Amino acid sequence: MALRINDMAPDFTVDSTQGQINLHDWIGDSYAILFSHPKDFTPVCTTEFGAVAQLAGEFAKRNTKVMGVSVDTVEEHMRWKSDIEMVSGSPADFPIIDDTALTVAKLYDMLPAEAYLPGGDTAADSASVRTTFIIGPDKKIRLMLIYPMTVGRNFAEILRALDAVQAADRLPIATPADWTPGDDVIVRLNVSTADATARFGAVNEVLPYLRTVALPA
Repeated sequence: MALRINDMAPDFTVDSTQGQINLHDWIGDSYAILFSHPKDFTPVCTTEFGAVAQLAGEFAKRNTKVMGVSVDTVEEHMRWKSDIEMVSGSPADFPIIDDTALTVAKLYDMLPAEAYLPGGDTAADSASVRTTFIIGPDKKIRLMLIYPMTVGRNFAEILRALDAVQAADRLPIATPADWTPGDDVIVRLNVSTADATARFGAVNEVLPYLRTVALPA
C-alpha cells in the first residue's frame, strides 16, 4: 500500500557508510530527511548529494538528520564520496545506505512504474527515483516530494518545507502559498480570532476564514 502523510515511517535496519543503522533509533528525537537517488557516480545525483553536504549546518540548526538511499554498496558509496566532496567543496558526512536488495526502495514505494526488478545494471532498470521524505520525531511521515530521474531536487524548497512543517508542529498555524521564513502565517480555522490575538498579537483578517499573523520567534 502506498505511503501517506501521517503514516508511521516504515522502520528498517541497513548497512551504511556510518555502519549499521536502524531508522527509528537513528532518528531519535530529531527530524529526519530520507532521500533516494538512482545510482552512484551519476551526474545529477552527484550535484544533489553535494548540495546536501553544503547544507549540513542548516540541517543541524533545524535538529534534522539526513540519510541518503542508494542501490549501490557501501564500498561504492565510500569511493563516490570523494567525487561529491570535490564537486561541492564540503564533506559528505551524512550516512548513505546500501540498498542493493531494494529493500528500502520497495518499502517506501520509490521505484518507477517501469522498474525492472530482476536485476538491471543501469539506473533506469531498478533504481529508485528522486524521492524525499520528511519524518518527524514521532516517526511519522510529514511530507513527500517525488521527482523524475531527469530533474534535480530544489533543496532550498526542501529547507523551506522543513521550516513550514516545524513551525506548524509547534504552533496552531499553517503557511500560505510561496511562504518563506519571516513571512506572515495563517491562523488555523479551529483557533478563534480572540484566541489568536491573545497568543500572537495583531491579527489581519483578510477574510473570515483567512487570518494572518506574524510568526513568533
